[in-house]
Amino acid sequence: MSGELRLEDCVNDTCPWSGKPVSDDSLTRYRGQVVGFCNTGCRDKFEAAIGAFDNAIKAKG
Repeated sequence: MSGELRLEDCVNDTCPWSGKPVSDDSLTRYRGQVVGFCNTGCRDKFEAAIGAFDNAIKAKG
């Protein structure tokens, strides 16, 4: 799988935080799929949240 994130591969059309349409500069990969956000701030907020949960799970494990 290519490292390139493409809007056409995105599993969602709207940002889960704002409900606005996703933007091609605000994509990330989650569980092997491309997910999108309306802006880089929302994307970064998501990445920080899943990172915090992943770290908490590892610490308990």
